Amino acid sequence: MKFLKLSFLVLISLPTLAQTTIRRDAAISQMVDDVSSKNIEAIVRKLVSFKSRNTLSDTTSKTTGIGAARNWIKAEMESYAAASNGRMKVEFDAFTQPAGGRIAQPTVLKNVLAILKGTDPTDTRVYVVSGHYDSRVTDVMNANAVEPGAVDDASGTAVSMEICRVMAKSSFPATIIFMAVPGEEQGLNGSAHIAKRAKDEHWNVDAMLNNDIVGNTHGMDNDLKDNTHVRVFSEGIPSIDAVLRGDTSRRVAAAISALIGNGGETDSPSRQLARYTKETAERYVDQLDVKLIYRRDRFLRGGDQTSFQLQGFTAVRLTEMNEDFTHQHQDLRTEKGIVYGDLPEFADYNYIQKVARMNLSVLANLASAPAAPMSVGVTTSGLTNNTTLKWEIPKIGKKPAGYYILMRETTSPFWEKKIFVTGNETTLDYSKDNYFFAIQSVDAEGHESLPIFPKPVR
Repeated sequence: MKFLKLSFLVLISLPTLAQTTIRRDAAISQMVDDVSSKNIEAIVRKLVSFKSRNTLSDTTSKTTGIGAARNWIKAEMESYAAASNGRMKVEFDAFTQPAGGRIAQPTVLKNVLAILKGTDPTDTRVYVVSGHYDSRVTDVMNANAVEPGAVDDASGTAVSMEICRVMAKSSFPATIIFMAVPGEEQGLNGSAHIAKRAKDEHWNVDAMLNNDIVGNTHGMDNDLKDNTHVRVFSEGIPSIDAVLRGDTSRRVAAAISALIGNGGETDSPSRQLARYTKETAERYVDQLDVKLIYRRDRFLRGGDQTSFQLQGFTAVRLTEMNEDFTHQHQDLRTEKGIVYGDLPEFADYNYIQKVARMNLSVLANLASAPAAPMSVGVTTSGLTNNTTLKWEIPKIGKKPAGYYILMRETTSPFWEKKIFVTGNETTLDYSKDNYFFAIQSVDAEGHESLPIFPKPVR
């Protein structure tokens, strides 16, 4: 029997509306249950079988190298798309990466995209889930070694592929893109290209989930076995490139100053996505504790979510709790009884299943929800110990059944109260000096949009 996790939230309805009570959606729960650890293991082992998936490896062989790997991924996703009744399209996003950095010569790279088109023609939102399918050993320029890359990052690729298989059978108002990208180890090449394309073509990317190194549950240094925790990394102050947008440094400084002045350092869009991920995943996935890490990525390291953040999109990175560096970026060898290398026997497939279910629950909830409210503001027209919030109804997609006012102490990392309202303005008997607030749309079935942090308005 499954028990619903209400996590840290208290629901207050003004007025009470039974349809908006926080609960599991039965259809989403069924999709979560359909995610298979056996399928995930089969995907990981198949990717490992290509021996090397180094971005610079062979592209002509049908059995080894990155070319064979990407062709198999595309064909496999096309087999999933057959269950979509024409809603899903699978394609290569091919481009030539110029020589430079970790690319020795101009190289054709191919992102693999399975696009599940939304059913609402008025809803332009796009949600992206990704893992990188390239691999490496100690020398990132060594394209000819055996480079299994089971956890880094066949595990993340398997997450994207397995939930693609499950979700292809369903329909959602908004569009979901299941993606596998190359060139991560060479410098985020694949994700940088598709993120720039998304910006240039004006894709309305509402959220991006990057799964990178999500398959190990053994802590190298502490010898812990931890299959119940997963980390979500999110940046605070938005990336300078995204803030800049061609403006002068003075305007950038003013934007950051306004953010800090209003106490929004931990309320960036990516932080809101991280909180949303924790709340939703813990609602649907049992024995899972999502840890919010207030960094763009691990210390002095990076991932494909950064490419999207630099283009101004909301994105987070999901990764295992304790990395084992004997099985990451290593030549295959045994030294002093220790086996080095990213081999499939060191992956925990039940754990990857849990991470995949986490991703699915978040994507399904977001793609089913109304669009987020617009022009969310907290009024500053007079001195008061109350807080008046107002916003505009979203202009795309279905009309919300109502809205949640989210509220927390300024020292709390999590939203602590949800207050349901039906209008687009409300006054609370709580001071904006003492609490943080956000607004999210909700439909009659309880699917919530991402929260929007308010700006000062008159």
